[in-house]
Amino acid sequence: MLPWTRAPRTPRARTTLAALFLAVAAVATPTATAAAATPTTTTATATSRGWNDYSCKPSAAHPRPVVLVHGTFGNSVDNWLVLAPYLVNRGYCVYSLDYGQLPGVPLFNGLGPIDKSAGQLAAFVDKVLASTGAPKADLVGHSQGGMMPNYYLKFLGGAPKVNALVGLAPDNHGTTLLGLTKLLPYFPGAEDLLNAGTPGLADQVAGSPFVTKLNSLPDTVPGVHYTVIATRYDEVVTPYRTQFLDGPDVRNVLLQDLCPVDLSEHVAIGTIDRIAYHEVANALDPAHATPTTCASVIG
Repeated sequence: MLPWTRAPRTPRARTTLAALFLAVAAVATPTATAAAATPTTTTATATSRGWNDYSCKPSAAHPRPVVLVHGTFGNSVDNWLVLAPYLVNRGYCVYSLDYGQLPGVPLFNGLGPIDKSAGQLAAFVDKVLASTGAPKADLVGHSQGGMMPNYYLKFLGGAPKVNALVGLAPDNHGTTLLGLTKLLPYFPGAEDLLNAGTPGLADQVAGSPFVTKLNSLPDTVPGVHYTVIATRYDEVVTPYRTQFLDGPDVRNVLLQDLCPVDLSEHVAIGTIDRIAYHEVANALDPAHATPTTCASVIG
């Protein structure tokens, strides 16, 4: 699906910064009702839609399971309501996990320390490989979910278990949030709130200790195939070119080079954009890749 129209993008730094802090406050003070939710519901829903089916066995055509890794404030179902069925219908065994949960905060995940989230991914990949019998998996992630697996590959021994990592708008080198994070020193206590309330957000700020450690090693790990799919209209991971990786087995893709009229921004590229999804399919099966154009929305 192409988001042919989108809201005007006028600079509203104060409004956006306020929204960021409101989001932090919302997850830092959850309600008692919210705490009653359980992850079992999302897993059951995903299974009913054709993914997270642990009886699935990879085919000769698609020998590796695909693990979908949601973004910040996402979860294992809502982030993948379009892409997961898209891949299932193409014959893949598809799985998605919830990670980075905060106590008492349902549905909105990816908020905990990212190094701990990478440990959750490691355990989930092991579970999927044990279930399917496959020696390696392919990972597809959106936003934080496209960046966090790099920690798994670099520091948690994940590289031998992963064939490919496909990132949709991943903040591989952190983000300036359109430069708004530079305003943090002017708001006493704001940075402490980010660190205490939602460490998963603080970890993604360009120059944070997490981002510094992540990028202390080369962008890529030998043996893993990397694809980064970005949009020039990304308003969250900025500048958008910081998403791209440098390495011998990397394909960096700008969505508008494939379809100039695609106006997807940060959320749309990971949740509804079928042109981006066609590139995901090409990355998962490069031997049978077909050109991605504006018409790919039909496929």
